[in-house]
Amino acid sequence: MSCLEQTLWLEENCKVNGRGSPRGLVYGVGVNDAAYCQQPRMNGKRVWCPAYVVWKSMLARAYDAKFHAKQPTYSGVKVCDEWHSFMSFRKWWLENQVDGWELDKDILSDAGVYSPETSIFVPAWLNLFTTDSGAARGDCQIGVYFERRRGRFVALCRNPMSKKQEYLGLFDTPEAAHLAWRTRKLELAIELKPKMDEINPRIYQQVVEIIMKAR
Repeated sequence: MSCLEQTLWLEENCKVNGRGSPRGLVYGVGVNDAAYCQQPRMNGKRVWCPAYVVWKSMLARAYDAKFHAKQPTYSGVKVCDEWHSFMSFRKWWLENQVDGWELDKDILSDAGVYSPETSIFVPAWLNLFTTDSGAARGDCQIGVYFERRRGRFVALCRNPMSKKQEYLGLFDTPEAAHLAWRTRKLELAIELKPKMDEINPRIYQQVVEIIMKAR
């Protein structure tokens, strides 16, 4: 059963009967206004509504202090007022979700807001291609680390097609190493442009801007 089929099945077969506890706000802002149960027990197992799982995870990334403590780059992220309603988000989800793909707010916009205009479902490789792995590189610029043994800077770039880290060489300065990373990253973006265009023609230019702004 696909995520879409499972969500529609739960709506049809697990109607709220009014006997449950009142629903509180989700992460202080989210309103669960569905007329069906999103996590019923069936044959002794909990069954989750895929649309609800994505909605709740989105709210956590924006408003959960514990999540921000682990992922500080999400501090300041917002969810538009319309999507504080689960059913409003679910309507968009039904029309846009793709099984196995991830909800993203940065590939179409740099506003830092989840909304119908700025959000899109993308495959994992595209999400990883635009991710800033700050924790892994330490104090160096993205794509760069300092090799103490040789006293020089190493440039690396992960290839989303081969899924391997490409070695780009040794450099005397972090700026030169970062430039090598950026050059290779832009080359990969050009190679991947047809795949990006199939998803949404707005993606490629935004990916280029993300690469150029990366530090």
